[in-house]
Amino acid sequence: MMMILQKMTALHSLHLQGHTMGTTYNVKVVTADKVDGSALQADIDALLVNVNQLMSTYIADSELSRFNQWNSVEPFPLSAQTLQVMREAKRLGELSGGVLDVTVGPLVNLWGFGPKARPVTVPDAALIAQVKGQTGLDKLLLGDTTAQKTHTDLYVDLSTIAKGYGVDVVADLIEQRGITNYLVEIGGEMRVAGHKANDEPWRIAVEKPVSEQRLVQRLISIGNNAIATSGDYRNYYEEDGKRYSHLIDPRTGYPIEHNLVAVTVVHPSSMTADGLATALNVMGKEAAIALAEKEHLAVLLISRESDGFFEYTSPAFEQNVKTYQL
Repeated sequence: MMMILQKMTALHSLHLQGHTMGTTYNVKVVTADKVDGSALQADIDALLVNVNQLMSTYIADSELSRFNQWNSVEPFPLSAQTLQVMREAKRLGELSGGVLDVTVGPLVNLWGFGPKARPVTVPDAALIAQVKGQTGLDKLLLGDTTAQKTHTDLYVDLSTIAKGYGVDVVADLIEQRGITNYLVEIGGEMRVAGHKANDEPWRIAVEKPVSEQRLVQRLISIGNNAIATSGDYRNYYEEDGKRYSHLIDPRTGYPIEHNLVAVTVVHPSSMTADGLATALNVMGKEAAIALAEKEHLAVLLISRESDGFFEYTSPAFEQNVKTYQL
């Protein structure tokens, strides 16, 4: 009897952590060859510093801030990266019937959820209507190398989509190094490929939408995809007993008030998943279900009902996502 011995290739696992976009990032890679962690982290940090310098509204001299300060209707030169994110934001805005609107920044600031401080008092209807008149995706025109405002006070805030873009550029960098097993996460937005060092798929915990403690709603694996979640259960404030969500409905100018509390989207692009999660959350349950089924989107919706939480998973989610027993 002859025995054939196979030499197993040892896999190396590397975990990098850092800070970006006002939050943290985690990068895990699994390779057969050792990776220079310091060099990879330096490249990742340089990429993310560049994204911040292009698209942050918190950096006064970022490219996006300079565009927002541009008090003119003449074309403003922009980098290919910023224009790419703006184009995807406009596409998702149109897909969602204007619900995802990256020009809603003045309203976000008005309600105290942007770079400016929380308002001393809740804004009145007249002020909301006035600020709302400065917003609208139709006021943002994109050319090959420029962006243009049709209203000089137009303000673009890419925070609903730029974090996902950051995940994508880091994941793309890792793939360019020939690494096929990785996890990239920035502030909860994530993209994964391949498997962990033990050959098991990456398992991702979807959080239960409660603000008092951190509990797991579902434990899933998503294949070679990205995942993003939007919820209104942590970022809010209360005034005179009323709860104000950070999610502003651009159609009304007011924070959302419906019972859809969390949306998780699985998609090949983290940027797209990031934007879609916000759009669907602002829409509300019925409209979100209709769009998810029409566009074959892989989504998990959680709404707060009188008898507890209600879960909806789209057909695409059921087909492409594996759920594990808790």
